Amino acid sequence: MTHRLPPTEAENPQSAGLDLLATPALVELLIADQRSAVDAALAQTLVVARAVDEIARRLSRGGRLHYVGAGSSGRIATLDASEMPPTFGTAPEMVRAHIAGGATALTSALEGAEDDASAGDLTMVEWVRPDDAVIGISASGTAAFVVAAITRARTIGAYTIALTVDAQSALARAAELAIVPPTGAEVLAGSTRLKAGTAQKVVLNAISTAVMVRLGKVYDNLMIDVVANNRKLRDRALRLVVRLAQVNEERAEELLARAGGSVKIAVVMEFRGIDATQARALLERNEGALRRLL
Repeated sequence: MTHRLPPTEAENPQSAGLDLLATPALVELLIADQRSAVDAALAQTLVVARAVDEIARRLSRGGRLHYVGAGSSGRIATLDASEMPPTFGTAPEMVRAHIAGGATALTSALEGAEDDASAGDLTMVEWVRPDDAVIGISASGTAAFVVAAITRARTIGAYTIALTVDAQSALARAAELAIVPPTGAEVLAGSTRLKAGTAQKVVLNAISTAVMVRLGKVYDNLMIDVVANNRKLRDRALRLVVRLAQVNEERAEELLARAGGSVKIAVVMEFRGIDATQARALLERNEGALRRLL
């Protein structure tokens, strides 16, 4: 019996003779093929928006967002999750990535780990609660670790999302919502770290950033919850207070010092003429939404 071949394993006729190309032509083909990844992600805009709204609702009630992936997909997910605390000042547990094979798989290829369904199931039992949201990421949609994780997360009551390029895959069927950017065959057959991986990164970037916007962690197009723990970010925080509180640098430095480095608290202190404790409490009562207070 012939098994159905997922799109990720198909051969791309446009890259036939890949190894015979001159280097400039080879590089051009590899880069040009990535263009379709953004278009594929863009085609899923409405579905991604549905995911964003539900994830934001759950996180606003104290839920958490989990990414579950294997191999390249797990590494892409881990990258996105790890950027949430420094970019948006989130607690580390708000957005957490789980990769088949654990931390070792981030730097070493443990490809067999994706076949461990029981590990995916147990990971969700350990980490997921009913108010959470879980995104399973697998280009082919066949990674047993991810499929089992989504299946278990759904029985727990979490909101489950599949991110895969195969609409007919087991992962797409297991989740409540499937995001399927149609990237098609790779230039290098089966190498989903290429445009399938690019599409995954684009979608995860969009989801996590849009969710943080909905949670009030962005004012205008500015990262107002940035954690200023290095010189570049301290300079950015200073510029933000200067701009938003409409003060000079000397006053901005004073406000930030009294606000413990928080841009939002510093700005509210200046606008409302209150101290840091009062500003913090006011922000908490308004779910951290700076726009409501200016």
